[in-house]
Amino acid sequence: MALEITDSSFQDVVLNSEKPVLVDFWATWCGPCVTLGPIIEEIARDFEGKAVVGKVDVDNNQKVSADYGIRNIPTVLIFKNGQVVDKLVGVSPREVIAEKLSAHL
Repeated sequence: MALEITDSSFQDVVLNSEKPVLVDFWATWCGPCVTLGPIIEEIARDFEGKAVVGKVDVDNNQKVSADYGIRNIPTVLIFKNGQVVDKLVGVSPREVIAEKLSAHL
């Protein structure tokens, strides 16, 4: 299951992680975000123990969203060693997301 990441937990969960981290920036009112949700959950199961997969609700966590310039949702950022190493905007197929995350394991 994808972790709920907040402004206060972002540093510990994402930036300090020793594993790659996939972060889905989303909102409850966003139709494409709702479509992407089950795909993110599948990715979380597929990569359990190999990567961290989490979600940031942009409405409730505006600091992190602003810090990373999130203008369109859903936006998926992949972090490695505290740095953004890949980005996807919009709904992407599970295979595309998995391939991008696998490249950073």
